[in-house]
This record gives sequence, C-alpha cells and structure tokens, in this order.
Amino acid sequence: MRIGFGYDSHVFESGKPLVLGGVIIPECDGLKAHSDGDVLIHAVIDSLLGAAALGDIGSHFPDTDERWKGADSGELLRSVVYELRGAGYSIENIDVTVICERPKLRPFVELIRSSLAELMSVGIGRISVKGKTNEGMDAVGAGKGIAVHAVALLK
Repeated sequence: MRIGFGYDSHVFESGKPLVLGGVIIPECDGLKAHSDGDVLIHAVIDSLLGAAALGDIGSHFPDTDERWKGADSGELLRSVVYELRGAGYSIENIDVTVICERPKLRPFVELIRSSLAELMSVGIGRISVKGKTNEGMDAVGAGKGIAVHAVALLK
C-alpha cells in the first residue's frame, strides 16, 4: 500500500468557468491557471503521483510548456491513472477536502464524485469529496480563491 498527499490552490479569475473535479460549477468565477484551473483534479493528480513516487504535476505537465495551456485537467488525470496502472498500481481510494467560501459544494459533491470515478475508472465508493470553509481566515477565507487537499491510497 502506498499513500500520497496532494495540495493545490488558485485565485479566482473572472471571465472563465469554474471547473471542480471535471464538473462545471455555474454562476461562479473560474480560477487563474495555465490549464483549465481544476484545482481539485490538480491536487488529486499530485496525491496519485506522490503515492507512486513519480514526481508531481509540474514535472509531468509544466506550465512552461504551451501544450498544457488551457488543458482539460480531466485528460491529465486520465493520463496519470494510465501511467500508474502501467506501473502496476491500482487506486484503492481518494479523499478530497475542498476549502472555499464560495461556491457551496454540497449541491455538487455527488456530481464531482461521479466525475472523478469515471475519469479514474474506479467505483464511486472509492471517492470522497468534502467541502469546508476557512471561517474568514487568510486569502481563501476572504473568498479570493480555492485550496484543495487530497489523499490517495494505491495498492
């Protein structure tokens, strides 16, 4: 068994859609990033790569490479899962905590879990997604962005 931890954070940027876990969240600004800004998937990717000791998202998909500009993070996740399976790993479970003041995640949790399960070809029962606030503390608590923690267990 291998455990990996992932973290990512991005500030909001108007004029683009908010994507979390491959799900478009309506009526909320998107996130500033080189790719589509899916902070949740970025943290999951780092947790998976960390568990397998295969580097991090930046070493696989550097923001200095124009190939990844505006990239669909779901496709990046699919490619990482393919690499992990090729190395002999299977995903046992993923646990994600999204920290933000907005949007409220509860209405989207099941959609996000389903999206992640599909992207990684695992049962939805292996995916946990929770939303928390930062109670007004720091930039995330002031509503300026979103931070995500993710833990992956590989076998």
